[in-house]
Amino acid sequence: MSKSLEERIAKSIAVLKEDLNTVRAGRANPALLDKVSVDYYGSPTPLKNLSNISVPDPRTLMIAPFDPKSIGDIEKAINMAEIGITPSNDGKCIRLTIPQLTEERRKELTKTTKKMGEDAKVAVRNLRREANDSLKKQQKDGELTEDDLKKELDIVQKTIEKAVKDIDEVVAAKDKEILEI
Repeated sequence: MSKSLEERIAKSIAVLKEDLNTVRAGRANPALLDKVSVDYYGSPTPLKNLSNISVPDPRTLMIAPFDPKSIGDIEKAINMAEIGITPSNDGKCIRLTIPQLTEERRKELTKTTKKMGEDAKVAVRNLRREANDSLKKQQKDGELTEDDLKKELDIVQKTIEKAVKDIDEVVAAKDKEILEI
């Protein structure tokens, strides 16, 4: 029981980390483009499958398409993704210059990360409820004794508390990155 709970918690935390990677923290991070999808010959294709994304300096992302003909489609997809950065196209590659964040924008971004963290905590708490309900049903069906139920519920609670602590640490690390000047 606890193995599947731990796996599901790990998935929730992995999703949170992916979502946090898309938050622009004032420094160039290729993960910023993970959710950008390009219409490539009629089918939506992830940008990272169509190009080489590099970080030549801390404030610049450089996108070098494998197929030079797709550069216009890539530029259009970046604009449509509304990541808040205007691409500059030199015909061979696209450069994204990450602007310096204002103090106000940094505070807004930390609110966003905290909301993402809260959403992850809600998901984890829902997993706790499901696990507890399952254990209580097992006890009701005679598969668990009352003492075993109490032990299992305690294990579930400790697992959830650790997951919530992990979520807080992930969010705190991202907030620290955002607030660095």
